[in-house]
Parts: sequence; C-alpha cells; structure tokens
Amino acid sequence: MLEGKADIAVHSMKDMPYKIPEGFALGAVLKRENPFDAFVSNHFNNLEDLPLNSKVGTCSMRRIVQLKSIRPDLEILDLRGNVNTRLKKLDDGEYDAIILACAGLIRLNFADRIKQQISAEQSLPAVGQGAVGIEIRENDQAILELITPLIDEQTTHRISAERAMNARLEGGCSVPIAGFSTLDGDIITLTGLVGNVESGVILKHKVVGNVDNTEELGKQLADKLIAMGARDILKVN
Repeated sequence: MLEGKADIAVHSMKDMPYKIPEGFALGAVLKRENPFDAFVSNHFNNLEDLPLNSKVGTCSMRRIVQLKSIRPDLEILDLRGNVNTRLKKLDDGEYDAIILACAGLIRLNFADRIKQQISAEQSLPAVGQGAVGIEIRENDQAILELITPLIDEQTTHRISAERAMNARLEGGCSVPIAGFSTLDGDIITLTGLVGNVESGVILKHKVVGNVDNTEELGKQLADKLIAMGARDILKVN
C-alpha cells in the first residue's frame, strides 16, 4: 500500500462485472479452485436422492433454471446471507438441501459439507466460478510485476473466453447465464447457457477453438446464443 491508498482489489471472478471501470485493469487471474456447484444436505447424498417436493435453497437464477430442468418437482426457496448463515439455515431445518459453490466451501474449510459435486452437465457453472482475480490501477507496472508470479496461464485463458461471452451478452452475476470452459493442450472448449426461469426454456451451445483466440471464441458463442434467442430471454428475466 502507498500513502494509505489501496493498490489492488481481490475479487471472485464470478462476481466481477464484465465491464471494468475506466482507469483499472485485471492484473492477474489465479489458479482456479473447484468450479462446480455443490449439493449440501444433512440427510441426502445427491439431487437424485431428494424426495418429491423437497425444499432446496438458492438465490441464483442460473441454478434455479437448471435445477428446474432436472427436478421440476422441487420447491426452490430463496437463500440469502454469507456461507455460515446459509449453512445454519440448512442445519435449522429450513431446507432439505442447499446449493452453494464448491470453491467457497473449500476455501472456508467446509469441504466436508459437500455431499455432491454437481456436474457441469446438470448445472453449468457461472462465468468465472472458482477463480480469483486481482484488479489493479491501469498501467501500474510496479504492482503488475509484484503479482505476475501469481498468474495462472491456463485459468487466464479459460476466464478470458468465459468473460468475453458474458460481455457480448451483457450479462451480470444475477441473470441466468452460465459459461464454462475446459482446456486440453491448445484446444479450448467453451459451453454457454442462457435460461428463462419462468418458462424453463434453456438455450445451450458449445464452441471449440484455439487457446490463442479465447476472446473471439467467447464472442462467437455469444453470437450463436443471441441467434438462438438469448436477447429475448434475458429481457424477460
């Protein structure tokens, strides 16, 4: 820190807006933690084990639309507060299960509460989920040099593709958009999803390309989703 001013800001990439304020830049993306959603329950081991009409807590529209597609019988209830508060509500019997991020539970030493790591096929993660980014002042070379050793190249490529898709869709963390990429050598596979919570309509598409073109790949996927009707869906939600 210099003269009492913060030189960096650390963000969960899942919650970082796709538009970075003028004068600032994303200086580093760290190695990604587990990016998947977590099924947490005191009595059941996975989504499939839940009895009919069970009460499941989440405040994420992305999770709600995907949960409804695989278990339309579930009663999905709003769940707010920090991780400790949400776990207490589960322990107090307000829900049969809750859905949280694996990464958050792991980082807070609650990994033992994860009963099921929900697959990307069942619940595609949020853009940037599991990754941490460091925001810096634009052109601050001194800070950039300090944080450069923290950069994880593979995660950076993956997050770049996911965020490029999200930016093209103009999506925030509160809308039903999902985006998740995998990297195999120089080949990146990016899957995107846009859903409508009320109608249950889900648009999903996948693109594959070279790691050198991550931003273009993200834009390509977004354009495909837009052509499928994503703009209309996002206006409704």
